Amino acid sequence: MQRIAIDMDGVLADVYHQFFEMDEKDFGQRRPMEEVAGKPEREGFPNILHYVYTQGFFRTAPVMEGSRQIVEELNKKYDLYIVSAATEFPQSLPEKQAWLNEHFPFITWQQMVFCGSKQIIQADIMIDDHFRNLDHFKGKTSLLYTQPHNVQANEGRHKRVNNWKEIAEILL
Repeated sequence: MQRIAIDMDGVLADVYHQFFEMDEKDFGQRRPMEEVAGKPEREGFPNILHYVYTQGFFRTAPVMEGSRQIVEELNKKYDLYIVSAATEFPQSLPEKQAWLNEHFPFITWQQMVFCGSKQIIQADIMIDDHFRNLDHFKGKTSLLYTQPHNVQANEGRHKRVNNWKEIAEILL
């Protein structure tokens, strides 16, 4: 059975929703997507470190459309793991685990991998929204999940997917 590693933030959890909501509260208006597209998250959202250290940030992120049902199907077909570089923000660990338990109850604690660098991850397939994680991936298939910070770059290194329907078409 093939092993699949799925990133959490920006792939399962809609953290950009959180960024835009908090940024709008800070600056009084919703910025257009074009203003943050192609920029690293820390450049696109000046207060991002404050946001990710805010209690509840990770716990209250919306679920990406279509992800729950498709991940449940993938879980039946693959040796599936949710992989998150959660140690970058240690306070996020319990929030991320509680979030997964609520929204993906079929994912067991053994399938949750909270780490620092994802270079240690051994899988056949990885789905992530950051080049820094996919560029070092040694598996067969790397899927780049489109998010504003990666929208203007690809260079053909990874297969781009724009939503969970596209992932289902490739993997199911």
